[in-house]
Amino acid sequence: MAGEVIKILDFGSQYSQLIARRVREIGVYSELLPYNVPISEVDVPELKGIILSGGPASVLGEDSPDVDSRIFDLGVPVLGICYGMQLIAKKFGGKLARAKRREYGPAKLFVDDPDELLAGIPGESLVWMSHGDNIEEIPPGFVALAHTETLPIAAMADPERRIYATQFHPEVRHTEYGIKILENFVRRICGCTQKWDIGDYARQKIEEIRSLVGEDERVVLAYSGGVDSTVVAAILVRAIGERLVPIFVDNGLLRLGEPDEVRKNFRKLFGFDLHFVDAGDIFLKRLSGVTDPEKKRKIIGHTFIEIFEREAKSIPGAKFLAQGTLYPDVIESTSYRGPSATIKTHHNVGGLPEKLGFELIEPLRELFKDEVRALGEKLGIPHHILWRHPFPGPGLAVRILGEITPQRLEILRRADRIFIDELKDSGWYDKVWQAFAVLLPVKSVGVMGDERTYAYVIALRAVNSADGMTADWSKLPDDLLARVSARIVNEVDGVNRVVYDITSKPPGTIEWE
Repeated sequence: MAGEVIKILDFGSQYSQLIARRVREIGVYSELLPYNVPISEVDVPELKGIILSGGPASVLGEDSPDVDSRIFDLGVPVLGICYGMQLIAKKFGGKLARAKRREYGPAKLFVDDPDELLAGIPGESLVWMSHGDNIEEIPPGFVALAHTETLPIAAMADPERRIYATQFHPEVRHTEYGIKILENFVRRICGCTQKWDIGDYARQKIEEIRSLVGEDERVVLAYSGGVDSTVVAAILVRAIGERLVPIFVDNGLLRLGEPDEVRKNFRKLFGFDLHFVDAGDIFLKRLSGVTDPEKKRKIIGHTFIEIFEREAKSIPGAKFLAQGTLYPDVIESTSYRGPSATIKTHHNVGGLPEKLGFELIEPLRELFKDEVRALGEKLGIPHHILWRHPFPGPGLAVRILGEITPQRLEILRRADRIFIDELKDSGWYDKVWQAFAVLLPVKSVGVMGDERTYAYVIALRAVNSADGMTADWSKLPDDLLARVSARIVNEVDGVNRVVYDITSKPPGTIEWE
């Protein structure tokens, strides 16, 4: 995949993905793998170093996660972070004990030995701690590199064996010189010299697809018009041209004018037409009378797969299925952390079932979202597509609480269009991560003119987030919210009240259903 790679073994830390991101920000390709992956997946010719992540377990506990000791004999440097440091201490003969109380939060780091790992780091700086075990005696052959006010061994190293460790988390922004420490490990200690370049990635994927797809074969793609499917389409068009068949299923749950806009954008970008399927009537018929959010999602998901399968199998020579799977999706499915509690079925129609009988092509599966956008820029995809707000696979069905009806869809479409237009006109659209309107299943009393009204309530939602895992509500200007509210009440029949959602995630979710 890459000329040089740092492998990160995941012990379940909430920060594990951050390590992979930070290494890539330094300009070196990284991969996050479960801690117990076979050593053959770690020991590759491109390997330049290994990082052991933090994790929630205690190394002193029974059946605590362990790593194949052979990784220390592969001839590449190893860096342990938090749990990774404690595991190194345990494996090499150090003495550990449970802390009297778990240390979580900022701490002042004092450098005792700058060594290679802490080269260029000031004598005092702030770091981020999160641990419940302490190293009381350093393993033979190791030297202490730093301490804190409460922790005598906050970083250590065995330079001869090229094993390094920090009790704090250099990957989080709260650690002042964390990026510098990771850069010291990746560049200075591991000797990485190449630059991870998204343009090289694109060229490699295009060549791989060209060599994979035969002259008489076609690739089908579930196309939505969003960031991921558009970038996948751009790669495939450059690789195989019109042998790509992008299938766009209009489920009748899209925003105002969206089906026509998606078709127009695709033709403008790629010079040929989508395979368009107008299936709105089917979806709305199956959703009639359904109010339970999970039932809505399942009906929409199953109906989409049924229609997509029918259309895909009607394409002559279709052998491959392309999907916009991203690296976080891959990580979540293989992580040490295991399955999390189901809050709700995921917004997006995920992997289409294997029974479809196609070979998978997933050109984005090694990339994070920001890297997908960077790749899209390289491929010439316009800003308004690359930075379009996320939109759930079930569409407006999860933004209409209660039953889906044509009337309610019309109300929500018009309210949502007003909100988004005002955000764009005011310059706020690009300042928030996601914004939308929600139609509530309640009516309230109002007065319009000299008449009493009894009409629906619209809730506005705007959040800031990096990846959707957590989110803060956006502090939109009062005058903007007032303008949006006035327009919706005056221009959308059936609405007489507008409210603004100021709930963060957690405890709430971004979508209302």
